[in-house]
Amino acid sequence: MTIEDIEASKAPLMDHLIELRSRLIKALLAFGIAFIFCFFFAKQIYNVLVWPFVWVAGPENSKFIYTALLEYFLTQLKLAMFGAAFISFPIVAGQIYMFVAPGLYKHERGAFLPYLVATPFFFLLGSLLVYFVVLPMLVRFSLGMQQTGSDETAQIQLLPKVGEYLSLMMSLIFAFGIAFQLPVILTLLGRIGIVTSKMLREKRRYFIVIAFVIAAVLTPPDVISQASLAIPLLALYEGSIVAVRMVEKRAAAAQASTTPPPASPPPETNPAE
Repeated sequence: MTIEDIEASKAPLMDHLIELRSRLIKALLAFGIAFIFCFFFAKQIYNVLVWPFVWVAGPENSKFIYTALLEYFLTQLKLAMFGAAFISFPIVAGQIYMFVAPGLYKHERGAFLPYLVATPFFFLLGSLLVYFVVLPMLVRFSLGMQQTGSDETAQIQLLPKVGEYLSLMMSLIFAFGIAFQLPVILTLLGRIGIVTSKMLREKRRYFIVIAFVIAAVLTPPDVISQASLAIPLLALYEGSIVAVRMVEKRAAAAQASTTPPPASPPPETNPAE
């Protein structure tokens, strides 16, 4: 590489760095605005997150406590960061895409965009499953273990702490949201040819074990949470096989339409002529 080549490459590199800085500033600004908004309405957002507990236990039996002076304040900060990540994700993902898109071909941009849309969709799907199904099941199971006091036994009552409840909610949402990216990942791998639908069908029995291992690692150590994640993972795996098969058919049809037909052989000549 000559000195002229190095000098010629400086301007594009600086342009890329300036573009990257601009995208990062916009993404951080979106996160910061969302954080301020969520912190301002932290109590209202927390009441929304507590709804599964109130729905199962009833308003008269719903009581949350905090035992440290700043515990509820720190919980609101964590909640604001959690909500800001949710709200600002479309803007952050859009900034990442706009930074990467100029370096992609047109067909590559068209292939990348659906996965950018599918990622938050499946994350939201996993979060809704936690909110409406998994957490109410956990609350109902936990409330069923309470003990009524008597002359010979002590009363054992569930009094959740605000910080621990939010940590449980966040860990479950992140676990299910990340695990629900399985169709996106497998379809993307199938599109670039790393996995095939036949391979996924053959490895199905291994994935059954892997699904329960993933559920054991990502969820709290209780059977309800682990089964609630492992069973949807198995359903998503079956759906991924169908999606990869559709990608393969589409790729085969596109290849067949672009492949020129074989040239016809030249006509045979009669030696007698």
